[in-house]
Amino acid sequence: MAKVRVRKETGLLYLDFNYRGKRCREQTALVDNASNRKAAEKLLKIVMAKIELDQFNYSDHFPNSPRAKQFDETPEFDVKPIVRRVRVGQKPTSPSFGEFAQTWFQEMSVQWRASHTKNVRNMLESVLIPYFGKMPLDTITKADLMAFRVEESSRKGRGDNQTLCAKSINNRMGLLRMIFEEASDRYSFENPYRNIKPLRLRKTHVEPFSLIEVNRILETVRPDYRNYYAVRFFTGMRSGEVHGLKWSNIDFDRRQVLVRETLIDGRTEYTKNNGSQREIPMLGPVYEALLDQYRRTQSVSEYVFCTTTGTPLDQNNITKRIWYPLLAYLGLKKRRPYQTRHTTATLLLAAGENPEWVARLLGHSSTEMLFKVYSRYIPNLTRQDGSAFNSFVSMGPQA
Repeated sequence: MAKVRVRKETGLLYLDFNYRGKRCREQTALVDNASNRKAAEKLLKIVMAKIELDQFNYSDHFPNSPRAKQFDETPEFDVKPIVRRVRVGQKPTSPSFGEFAQTWFQEMSVQWRASHTKNVRNMLESVLIPYFGKMPLDTITKADLMAFRVEESSRKGRGDNQTLCAKSINNRMGLLRMIFEEASDRYSFENPYRNIKPLRLRKTHVEPFSLIEVNRILETVRPDYRNYYAVRFFTGMRSGEVHGLKWSNIDFDRRQVLVRETLIDGRTEYTKNNGSQREIPMLGPVYEALLDQYRRTQSVSEYVFCTTTGTPLDQNNITKRIWYPLLAYLGLKKRRPYQTRHTTATLLLAAGENPEWVARLLGHSSTEMLFKVYSRYIPNLTRQDGSAFNSFVSMGPQA
């Protein structure tokens, strides 16, 4: 029976399980405590589920293990066509969810960005296939799908979240919806994913910085990061867009920043969508910041903002080492770096810039997002602040 055990001599946890008739013990670097044991048990559960579904690749999970060399594995998701023998007059049965999910993934991933492909694969491997994997597609009912959603809603969320947020659950259910839409059409069975509405998302509230706060931040931040934050505050670029920005996409003659790529997991790829491909004007602070940055890093790296060795910046590292300590030092409320993008929008709109122009600068397809998200910060944007009525009634009766 598979178990998480602890080595007495080291106090470290290891996985103890059987694979292909052999007992396997795989060491972890986790010290034996409640949280680490829970993480190890989760890993073991995934391993055992993949073994049960005949989808386990030893070297994927334990690449440095001597055991990995003993098993001749084929890569996961190296899917062969599903071929089923059917007797004469017998209605073809559908494949299992696990089989079809792999085929569907292979067919669809050719049109996805690398980051999206990775996210979908992780969701299939760690959540959907362990739950539905062996079940034939045409036996899965709406009740099964709803039971899955209930179970997911009780899972531990990230950080301080006690449970998974509605957005994460909707993402998993959305993947199921796409799989069943294709499978039901291909194998001619009734789609069980019918009339299942997504969970209602909580309204998110933006917390932009005021111009005074922006100036305080730029005056106080370390000099080698001042240009970086000036560009973030006055262009509205997303984190990946700033980190993936290259000198080849800086046009000083036209004073434009060309957004063409985004950095995800240390590699640049196409932007979030076609609308994110845009040209951002170098407003005063941005032009000066980029000129100074050019003198600093142009000869070091192809990336505008980089480490001392020329590699692109790491978002998590900067956030924990620079951003949050800076806000704490200034006595400002802790806010995610993404609020720099919201700050750009509110400052431009408050200055009276055309909403359509601001929407294009941010990479939005319309102004709907601006009025929906930022209107309360710019009461004079559409004159919907009661000032017109106040002026009218203060004039008194008219002849």
